Amino acid sequence: MTYHGILPINKPKGMTSHDVVFKARKLLKMKKIGHTGTLDPDVEGVLVLCLGKATKLVNYLMESPKAYQGGIFLGQATETEDASGAVIASQPVLNPLTDAQVDQAMAAMTGEIQQIPPYYSAVKVKGKRLYEYARTGQRVERPVRQAQIYDFQRQGATLYDPQDQSQSWNFQVTCSKGTYVRTLAVDLGKSLGYPAHMTWLQRTMAAGFSLDQTYSLAWLDQASPSQIEAAIYSLDHVKKILPWLALKPDQVFSIQHGQVVDQDFFDQDLSQATALYYQNQLLAIYGPHPDKAGRLKPFAMFPDL
Repeated sequence: MTYHGILPINKPKGMTSHDVVFKARKLLKMKKIGHTGTLDPDVEGVLVLCLGKATKLVNYLMESPKAYQGGIFLGQATETEDASGAVIASQPVLNPLTDAQVDQAMAAMTGEIQQIPPYYSAVKVKGKRLYEYARTGQRVERPVRQAQIYDFQRQGATLYDPQDQSQSWNFQVTCSKGTYVRTLAVDLGKSLGYPAHMTWLQRTMAAGFSLDQTYSLAWLDQASPSQIEAAIYSLDHVKKILPWLALKPDQVFSIQHGQVVDQDFFDQDLSQATALYYQNQLLAIYGPHPDKAGRLKPFAMFPDL
């Protein structure tokens, strides 16, 4: 049986995102499965799988905001920017920060920010991934990335350890695609005057799905085909991510055949990728032509859904 739709999985720690896709391919007995944003092996939480024809939605679902909860440790920095790496810098927190000081620093990091990706990441520089340079001790100039932080807040009170002379607290953040939450923790520490690292992380929302909407791989292993079918979200979930419009009968032929059309072909301007429906059926995603001003082209087609 081939499934077409979206299945949010709760990725466990210790697995890569590719591991989850590989496992799902075996359990569902189908090859055409993609995911909407990589999670590090140490990170658990929402990993959204796109099955069959829904793989055409991957790029659009990836663009939606993501939410995480995790922990920050103030007083030590690590080579990986999380708890798995060796300590590379230490500074005792002699006078604990107040919750108000922490909150003010976190609030200052909302909006559009710049980040330098960690060395232990998959960003490519001169054809090699940064973690490949890191493993051989090489240093290269890392690219500056833009990220959008919509919300960054402390969860619970900060905890000061007088023996370790360190301070820690939990946080929640809502951010754009491409945000390095590890780096966010490190940069927050710098703004407070201390080396820091992220202690744990869980993705709580991605592609419009929250943690309570996910299924475990153990459930997937035991579920019947009818249970799996019932758990899969239809491609109509794209309406939560993209604008959409209903076609008129005389527009259907052109859209079904993937024709490039004028901007005024529709009753409204399509300034971004838009899902096109006819009789409650998703036919295509159209948007501005990259090379022809005033023209619209298909980005994805969904025949015979």
